[in-house]
Amino acid sequence: MEYKGVWTIAEAHEGDLKAVSFELLSRGRKLADELEEELVSVLIGGKVKEERVKELIQRGADRVILVEDPLLDRFIVETYSKVLIDLIDKKKPEIILSAATVNGRTLMPHVAMRIHAGLTADCTELGIEETTRNLLQTRPAIGGNILATIKSPDSRPQMATVRPKSSRPLELDESREGVVERIEFSRDLYDDRVKHLETISGGEEDINIQESDIVVSGGKGMKKIDNFKMLSDLAHAMGGVVGASRDAVDRGWARYPQQVGLSGKTVTPNVYFAIGISGAIQHLAGMKTAETIIAINTDEDATIFQVSDFGIVGDLFDVLPLLTQKLAKEVK
Repeated sequence: MEYKGVWTIAEAHEGDLKAVSFELLSRGRKLADELEEELVSVLIGGKVKEERVKELIQRGADRVILVEDPLLDRFIVETYSKVLIDLIDKKKPEIILSAATVNGRTLMPHVAMRIHAGLTADCTELGIEETTRNLLQTRPAIGGNILATIKSPDSRPQMATVRPKSSRPLELDESREGVVERIEFSRDLYDDRVKHLETISGGEEDINIQESDIVVSGGKGMKKIDNFKMLSDLAHAMGGVVGASRDAVDRGWARYPQQVGLSGKTVTPNVYFAIGISGAIQHLAGMKTAETIIAINTDEDATIFQVSDFGIVGDLFDVLPLLTQKLAKEVK
């Protein structure tokens, strides 16, 4: 049987779909159109709201494969892996994409190992090699200092995980039509060796810069850790969170979960502040898709200004307090 079609793996939590489900469809749609193949969204889980399942089609999918059962309500990789492998054996997709989330980073290697398929993790760009139909998978390597393009010419399906927030979902199109294919869950695929006991929150450690609409990031120009409080003040005034460049994280001024760039997180907030950040290519790759980018830097030739919507050439230690004060008054 010939391998055909592009699959994206949707993710659900407590009856609703995660945003990465729709982000992946925008990636998959481009690949499917180039290959002239069907785009399928695969959803494995418990009960999901009907309107959200339909939204997968409205945001790009031609077909939704839905495997729904109370036993699938919690993500257990051993069971999810068996379900996905069963679908692969029956339907033979050419390409499978998942988000590089906790679930995706766990599920995809488990499946790839068991079916002897190639897998590239944490991709930032995807394309199709015209002469071979191979999936071209680009990801950072050597600490983000280079970009490597990888392909899996000798195995199918071709599998990749993609950074969350590295693309925006397609616009909702209520006129799009597609098929929802409901597949009954076979209890033979349930792995009862592993059971979910409880979920424990990490408290403040769970703050995710990828989920914030406003990110205030600082770089080497902040000069020392104490000055990062200025960023916190601005972020607090706007209801945002603090991010950082790799330089700032390497100096111990911020934590790794705050790092934006190829070797950190990719963010697409409504507003992104780049303060004391020159604009290394690795950093730009992590924030250039933000809706509005505002940069503050003393160097008028800094690369960051090339991608900024608004730029302030000046001393951040003069500009930041005035900006924070003004915004605090506006919010009140």
